[in-house]
Amino acid sequence: MGDYADLPGVRTWYETEGSGDPLVLLHGGFCTNDTWGAQRPELAASYRLHLPERRAHGHTPDVEGPLSYTDMAGDTVAFLESVVGGPAHLVGWSDGGIVALLTALARPDLVRRMVLIGTTFRPAPEAFVAPGMLDALTPDSAEMAFFRELYVAASPDGPDHWPAVARRVIDMWRTQPTLDAGDLAAVRAPTLVMAGDDDLMTLEHTAALYRALHDARLAVVPGASHLVPLEKPAEVDRMILDHLAGGEAETMMPVLRAPDPAPGRGATA
Repeated sequence: MGDYADLPGVRTWYETEGSGDPLVLLHGGFCTNDTWGAQRPELAASYRLHLPERRAHGHTPDVEGPLSYTDMAGDTVAFLESVVGGPAHLVGWSDGGIVALLTALARPDLVRRMVLIGTTFRPAPEAFVAPGMLDALTPDSAEMAFFRELYVAASPDGPDHWPAVARRVIDMWRTQPTLDAGDLAAVRAPTLVMAGDDDLMTLEHTAALYRALHDARLAVVPGASHLVPLEKPAEVDRMILDHLAGGEAETMMPVLRAPDPAPGRGATA
């Protein structure tokens, strides 16, 4: 069941399901809560799920002016405070992952653990395998048909508003986010970085995100694309649940996670 929350930035549609510790699922760009269908039953068996639809997505109306990930993170902070009522785990897919990162930077006290799926920290022209794909994305293009149908089926702004939203989201992809390694190092929430081995962003960009975070794990799923939660749901659900359950990564030969040598003692080879 869904309902609206009157947040300061936008009247936001959200759904809840399950019981346990709170877990917020943040959908991708142009998407709705329906795209979490492969994850909801498994995750709701262990957690109280909260699924907000961001401004200009799904049942949540558009707002005046440009769209920004920073504003969407502000909406998420307000959602955590007023609806969830405190800190939660965040699982963000694509744009939702960017929003999760910015939320963790703005309010670390509200974020327990994170999973970032197919997430970038730089604008698409710097992160995508094929940046030119953005040039083919127009409101009426065939590549946008799936997203156009999602929008038309749910938006309170009506189908005629789709072109305005489509252009502004694509503009956001071209110019945002603009985080750097120093910003990422300030994130303290233990984070699982996940991507398909044929994802939209380069593997180098995904690896850079993983390496820059203070406490991170990396999962590159073989035979998967940017739609890895739909393509490999059982694997994705298992990795999400394992990460949220916590615990140290106990490996036999740690390098990045090796403990610092005692004061006055150098590392040995």
